[in-house]
Amino acid sequence: MATDMHLFMQFLRGIVLPLPGVNEKMHFEDQAFYVNDKIFANVKFKDEVLAIHTLEREKWIEKDPHTFFITPHYLKYKYMAVRLETVSPDDVKTLLITAYLARATKKLIKEYEEMLENFD
Repeated sequence: MATDMHLFMQFLRGIVLPLPGVNEKMHFEDQAFYVNDKIFANVKFKDEVLAIHTLEREKWIEKDPHTFFITPHYLKYKYMAVRLETVSPDDVKTLLITAYLARATKKLIKEYEEMLENFD
């Protein structure tokens, strides 16, 4: 995936901002995306890394340990880091939607499912 951070942020916003209940705000010095006042993804501009909530980080790290990894900071949290220069757009989308669904309320998930039905 291109590491042009402006393009990446446009791509990211195009995926997550249409999701019910999502908002974007700063998390320390980085842009972050929240649902239910819970962060599910934030962009580490300085490192060109996406930090994302996941319950399956071992699966992703096993798939590609160069792209998907954890730092000592994330050992005790349900997050992993994703290297933007090597991740595929499809993997980013999958991770974002999965993270969103893990953090959203049942009501928001129902709204999301209804949104999907309207696109079919």
